[in-house]
Amino acid sequence: MSVVSHAVRFSAPPADARGRAPLIGLSLSRLQETLAAHGLPAFRAKQVWHWMYQRGVQDFVDMANLPRDMRQLLSEKYSIERPKVMTEQRSSDGTIKWLLSLSDGQQVETVFIPEARRGTLCVSSQVGCTLTCKFCHTGTQPLVRNLGAHEILQQIMYARDVLSEWPQSGETHSAEGRDLTNIVMMGMGEPLYNYDNVAQALKICMDADGLAISKRRITLSTSGVVPLIRRCGEELGVNLAISLHATTDEQRSEIMPINNKYPLAELLEACRTYPGVSDIRRITFEYVMLQGVNDTDEDAKRLAVLLRDMPCKVNIIPFNGWEGSGFECSAEERISSFARLLEKAGYDAPVRKPRGRDILAACGQLKSASVRAKKTVDSERTIDE
Repeated sequence: MSVVSHAVRFSAPPADARGRAPLIGLSLSRLQETLAAHGLPAFRAKQVWHWMYQRGVQDFVDMANLPRDMRQLLSEKYSIERPKVMTEQRSSDGTIKWLLSLSDGQQVETVFIPEARRGTLCVSSQVGCTLTCKFCHTGTQPLVRNLGAHEILQQIMYARDVLSEWPQSGETHSAEGRDLTNIVMMGMGEPLYNYDNVAQALKICMDADGLAISKRRITLSTSGVVPLIRRCGEELGVNLAISLHATTDEQRSEIMPINNKYPLAELLEACRTYPGVSDIRRITFEYVMLQGVNDTDEDAKRLAVLLRDMPCKVNIIPFNGWEGSGFECSAEERISSFARLLEKAGYDAPVRKPRGRDILAACGQLKSASVRAKKTVDSERTIDE
């Protein structure tokens, strides 16, 4: 299945249960066109935009500078609400995981990871996942559908609600002092198989009059959808992370079937030519340590050769287990030896400290309780099949 046909087949619903279309996720020009259809001038769209993204209001009633009849019209035709929160779990290390219910009842998980000088929100892009990476918990959940741009943004906006990061009346819109500073598209799903919605959401994130999150603080992680990697760099310019996890095609195809479609040579060439890549803006390669699978000294040496002459770093990830995975995390000494070999070869190779393991919020552990849509998706649901 092509990326285009995938986007059509698994598209997000255009309206909520009450038939109201979302305004969150529309570009300013598209928002102006939408309101113009009701005879409203362009400046009214700018006011709505301001209330949504700079004040974080969740009800048109609170848009105080709009006429009453306009607020009533918007309330009848459109929505700006947040998803319903099904559960909130807080880890002993401060990590927070939310299970959010969308307008059609489907569910996704979003994770906030607080650190000393920054806070990172791990955002989902699909309900379930189109890929079947064997070590990933999300990959055991069938793909139901893509998230709309509004549903991607709603995750960020909800996190700001909880963290009380919207300016109060009389305050200016500023990024200073926020706990939520960074966005990573590393939650449920493969972002590049939902590129149009992800791109639209991230453009609003990066807009100085939108959510005002710098592209330097946004990272998109992909398992290797080669045709869209360059487009991502050209149109968004965000940081790129690659879920690599293996050093040969045979090895990678065994644990990541997408490699059958986009093998290592093609993937690494796309990385070498990623727009804007430099010693200052390096690509991150993620490498999960699986005992007896990809964790030998020979693997480390092959990895060093594969990445030669590429501005990059390697994030070494201790495997976060889940029941039925069939994998074990490499021993601590083995992980340390792997990292040392990469560092000796000249690479930054930090070992990621697991966060939120006790609430299944760590890397590779996300999985919602969503069920497959009534119109079942057949064998075409996994693009790599």
